[in-house]
Amino acid sequence: MDWTTSCVDWEDRIVAKKSIVPCKPLFPSEAEAALAVFKSLKIVDAPGSPTFGEACGQWVFDFVAAIFGAYDPSTGRRLIREFFLLISKKNSKSTIAAGIMVTALIRNWRNSAELLILAPTKEVADNAFKPAADMVRADPVLSKQLHVQDHRKTITHKGTKATLKVVAADNDTVSGKKAAFVLVDELWLFGKKETADAMLREATGGLISKPEGFTIFLSTQSDAPPAGVFKAKLDYYRNIRDGEIEDKKSLGVIYEFPRKMVENEAYLDPANAYITNPNIGRSVSQEWLEDELRKEMAGDGDTRRTFLSKHLNVEIGLNLRSDRWPGADYWEGGASDLTLDTLLERSEVVTVGIDGGGLDDLFGLSVIGRDKKTRDWLCWTKAWAHDDVLIRRKDIASVLQDFERDKDLAICEDALQPIRDAASIVERVQASGLLPEENGVGLDPFGIGALIDELSARGIEGNVLTAIRQGSALSPASWGIEIKLKNKTFWHSGSRLMNWCVGNAKTEVRGGAVLITKQTAGRAKIDPLVAVFNAAILMSRNPESRQHGIDEFVSNMITVTW
Repeated sequence: MDWTTSCVDWEDRIVAKKSIVPCKPLFPSEAEAALAVFKSLKIVDAPGSPTFGEACGQWVFDFVAAIFGAYDPSTGRRLIREFFLLISKKNSKSTIAAGIMVTALIRNWRNSAELLILAPTKEVADNAFKPAADMVRADPVLSKQLHVQDHRKTITHKGTKATLKVVAADNDTVSGKKAAFVLVDELWLFGKKETADAMLREATGGLISKPEGFTIFLSTQSDAPPAGVFKAKLDYYRNIRDGEIEDKKSLGVIYEFPRKMVENEAYLDPANAYITNPNIGRSVSQEWLEDELRKEMAGDGDTRRTFLSKHLNVEIGLNLRSDRWPGADYWEGGASDLTLDTLLERSEVVTVGIDGGGLDDLFGLSVIGRDKKTRDWLCWTKAWAHDDVLIRRKDIASVLQDFERDKDLAICEDALQPIRDAASIVERVQASGLLPEENGVGLDPFGIGALIDELSARGIEGNVLTAIRQGSALSPASWGIEIKLKNKTFWHSGSRLMNWCVGNAKTEVRGGAVLITKQTAGRAKIDPLVAVFNAAILMSRNPESRQHGIDEFVSNMITVTW
């Protein structure tokens, strides 16, 4: 049997309202039997308590058929074992999840099997358990076949003794689970938990010995740039869908706007809301979406960002906030394949900017080089974080760990490691001969005593070090980089770390200056971006490298001698 789980023409399909489930059920009879159960279940909280068969669109049946139709009854094995659904809010995701798991409980043949709905919070767990319990109680046959225990959030099959349990996730609740069927709801919230990956591995570990089992990940888009396990799964399933990765055992259904529609902001047209809301006209009101979109476009940028991510599945990037740094609109377009090595190789002169802080901050370093041929600016950044930040800022711990895996951020136990590492990079730049003799390294003048000592010990001192005034004094750097980004003369390494920092940057106008400071950013982290501004201030002074000075001296000596 041959099949594919890629859907390379998904953009055309989704716009044309065609199914984006990439393959037909592998075993149609299994799909039909499961659909017969699923379609008979009642949605109790919907007007008139219709069945799924009466209330759902074809997209739901295609997804359910793909899940249950992947089971080979002759071998007892499921050929597609992992599923991913990304869909906008209010498309009955949790109710559909409940229906799928009740169907699995009824169709399961293994005695004492465990079925698990794993939710990130108690509230999400309640959203999944209540419709499942209501489905059972609303059906006279099922109410005799299945036993509901509300206080334990458990439904037990009286014949097989199999149990469907809904739990709010933590390491204790999933430890030792041997579930054959696992559904993970609101994966985007797991992306904010630093231990989520290990937790999910523990929860799904029972599938190793249960080849008939499956894992389903359900989610809306995140209200912040995707991070942690959510980003990892989202990227992986996008790559499967786009044909970049072949994984026939994993199938993703992702309701999102095609790239061109994101680039030209076509998601702001209410007529296109159906693309990420396949249940529009059923559980989703077109009129409500239009009214809310109109309100959000006239209101605050942060609430607008939440609305777009949750109700239109627009991934939060750099340019959705009204108070964003204007350079954010062009930042991603300046991404290039730059490393520190290639920057030094291509540059005629280099400046360094450094910005640090306390245990709750990042320590950022930026190197900006001026290209020998084009005179474009080339930018590379590195950052460090004390391990304390993982405890103090649990809300961004998983994000920082992503950057650590990218090797753009180092999380340090040793409090002096950022100082030593930064000094080593400055020492390397100086050894290249590209650092100016004066005004080569720009520093935030506050709290840099340890760094000055370390640089001095390495022979880097005197006029090469420059204190850079902060606050409104950085406005010229901000304005200059905005323009250079737009006219394609500023290039950077395209790291997720810097995308995040740029997305965190908020502007505040004071008089004729635009402030982008840690104060305006609040609890968000922008230290590496400030380091870029510090380096840019020095590069804007049109410096010459030490090597250029040596070459000029030698040239003059030859001329005089001649």
